[in-house]
Amino acid sequence: MLSFPGEVVDLPSTLKVEVYPIEIFLCLHSNMENVITAKFSRTDSIRESVCGAMCQAFSVPPGSECRLWMKSSDSSCERLRNVHMSVLDACLSSGMTVIMETRNADGTWPSSRPQIMRNSVEEQDSYRGQPGVCGLTNLGNTCFMNSALQCLSNTPPLTEYFLQNSYVDELNFTNPLGMKGEIAEAYADVIKQMWSGRHYSVVPRVFKTKVGHFASQFLGYQQHDSQELLSFLLDGLHEDLNRVKNKEYIELRDADGRQDQEVAEEAWRNHLRRNDSVIVDTFHGLFKSTLVCPECHKVSVTFDPFCYLSVPLPVSKERVMEVFFVSLDPYAKPVQHRVVVPKAGKVSDLCSALSEMTSVPPTQMVVADVFNHRFYKIYNMGESLSAILDRDDIFVYELSVLEEQPEEQVLLALYLRERSHYRDYGSGGGSYGTSLFGHPLLLNVPRSSCSQEALYNLFLQRLANGSLSQTEPSCSGDANSADDIDPSEQSGGPAEADGSSEPPAEQPHKPTEEENEEDKQEEACSPSPPANEHPAKRRACHVRRKRLFSIQAVNSNGTTERGMGEGGSAVSFSSQPYVAIDWEPDMKKRFYNENEAEKYVKDPSMEVPQQHMTVQLQQCIELFTTVETLEEENPWYCPVCKKHQLATKKLDLWSLPEVLIIHLKRFSYTKFTREKLDSIVEFPLRDLDFSGFLLRKTLSSEEPPSRYDLIAVSNHYGGLRDGHYTTYAKNKDNGQWYYFDDSKVTYATEDQITSAAYVLFYQRQDKIRKPTLPAPNTGPASSTQTSNDTASCKDDEDDAGPSAAASASSITMETE
Repeated sequence: MLSFPGEVVDLPSTLKVEVYPIEIFLCLHSNMENVITAKFSRTDSIRESVCGAMCQAFSVPPGSECRLWMKSSDSSCERLRNVHMSVLDACLSSGMTVIMETRNADGTWPSSRPQIMRNSVEEQDSYRGQPGVCGLTNLGNTCFMNSALQCLSNTPPLTEYFLQNSYVDELNFTNPLGMKGEIAEAYADVIKQMWSGRHYSVVPRVFKTKVGHFASQFLGYQQHDSQELLSFLLDGLHEDLNRVKNKEYIELRDADGRQDQEVAEEAWRNHLRRNDSVIVDTFHGLFKSTLVCPECHKVSVTFDPFCYLSVPLPVSKERVMEVFFVSLDPYAKPVQHRVVVPKAGKVSDLCSALSEMTSVPPTQMVVADVFNHRFYKIYNMGESLSAILDRDDIFVYELSVLEEQPEEQVLLALYLRERSHYRDYGSGGGSYGTSLFGHPLLLNVPRSSCSQEALYNLFLQRLANGSLSQTEPSCSGDANSADDIDPSEQSGGPAEADGSSEPPAEQPHKPTEEENEEDKQEEACSPSPPANEHPAKRRACHVRRKRLFSIQAVNSNGTTERGMGEGGSAVSFSSQPYVAIDWEPDMKKRFYNENEAEKYVKDPSMEVPQQHMTVQLQQCIELFTTVETLEEENPWYCPVCKKHQLATKKLDLWSLPEVLIIHLKRFSYTKFTREKLDSIVEFPLRDLDFSGFLLRKTLSSEEPPSRYDLIAVSNHYGGLRDGHYTTYAKNKDNGQWYYFDDSKVTYATEDQITSAAYVLFYQRQDKIRKPTLPAPNTGPASSTQTSNDTASCKDDEDDAGPSAAASASSITMETE
């Protein structure tokens, strides 16, 4: 009877005797010329059998971190990520090659470093610095990512977990909610390099690519929120390292009158049945949620886990606005004021506050948003101030009150335009092109005074505030005097009074009916010449007395449309009337002082420094635990009323984690506005006591201490559109504080930790380990990054073209 040295293999749907084991080739990445052959059963484990055989055959030092590659062709390799599978499940077959590579001392992998970088890397091999004191290169608006990574890097329990390779055995490749272990591996690579002590700065390019692959909102190089990335990263690491391979369905139960202690313990047990990882061990706590129905007063109590606390900031009910007040006095410059108004107020509240400073009644004010020399919006008194952003240029105009003329008044918007020297044939009419300049005006005029003649005199009076360098020339004196010659004649093109864009020829001719009518208009707006004046001289005076500008009806954008104006009137009354005064370039240059017109003065209120609100961190935590009413977008379904209700909700802290992350909600979003709250939050560096915020347990329960010390801070400087993130962090080995600004790292002191804090990391005092190294001498940090250093280590993380180390065999490691 024949005997076969084989094993019984449990294949899908059948059992077979393995007669011929598979034969594969084994080699090291550092020396792929030294190839050995080994035979394995299909039931053998990759980790125990294949890795063990290779470590023994090639004398790999114990404790070395290794990873395997499968080579099935002459040109490409594939990572064997899950080493806990069998040879059969890994699809290994006879004739294939398994390559082992070990992590370098600087935390990088040999396959991730292009050969062209060998020289620069050898130069950097001589650097030895404090582990963890390492910058992160900004790849383009990635300071938010660098700040979050530095905070997590200086969280001792999490970093030690990765440095001790504990994550390798807990990688979860089958979790449908995870990232197949790729996020955890990419994060581990960054931490290994940062804590190798051999880099000035690390380029987290592969990590950035992985994050963008699994979270599309972080694709590209736009600025993002460091807390949002932190939330994604903690969740991704948790799912990639979740020790629970098969999550069971658990039906949540309400308290139904049971004791809090019983319900809380049940909730935490249920949470661990589905979620068990180093993230849960380090960052997860438990809070109590109490909902009360406003109708039937049903009370629902649940206990929910949390990974961080997002605490609100006390919001001031007032708002400081900066506006420009334009007086009726034509000789008065616009005045910039700083007024305090209700944050939820209306435009009428702004006018009332400004009225107290200017003594002008609010009824004689109109508020407008000026943008690019035109009115972006003219506000009504009942509109909300939330529609006005801090960056808007707000002008408040004083309006005249014409009590002696009870007829209808028109709010007239006035633009200033300059004609170009060339015709705009593209518009179809062959008119001259125009461009807006200066600040627009708002005037209250009677409807009967909207003729060309009346408006010209009104506009001329309003422009007398120093912007006109010289008034219209008079007819007295010598007819050949330069002062008496019309400016338009000097410039070669007289400006017509009727607003026409076609200048008339300057040849002598017999007066026409249009010129006679024009003479009548000139007489109406000019001082009458003496009766004994010679008719020819009077005629010459009328010819010289051309207007400084012409008036044209326009739309809200300041452009002329055909058919605007009604029956000799300069404006249309179908909607908000807009008119423009058009200047010839030469006339504007001679008679309009643009620099003088742009000047304004500052009210004493502008000199008073703005006082930012100062709050204590404890106040923010108290706000987090106060009762609030649910919003209409997020109602609660009452099981008694059988409908959704706007219930009241209260959160209470039940248990706190070893590392507590506190997110200060500095960014406020409403339907109309997005703003950053610049309140100064004062937070303790030591002895943050939560005993007053935790619900009291029964006397039999053993509660851990509730005092915390600060270990890291993510800072945000600037506003919503142009912010920058940095980090203050305390090194776990020497206890020294450092300031991380992308690739630059400097020493920091505790008093330098500023009010720009956005995310705070606290560690419980009973878990803090004493520093193992003495504190360094304060001075310029040895890891301060220079541009040359950045270039020398730029591609340490670049995985664009990994290659083999041996020169004889060149293969492509398809890592990503």
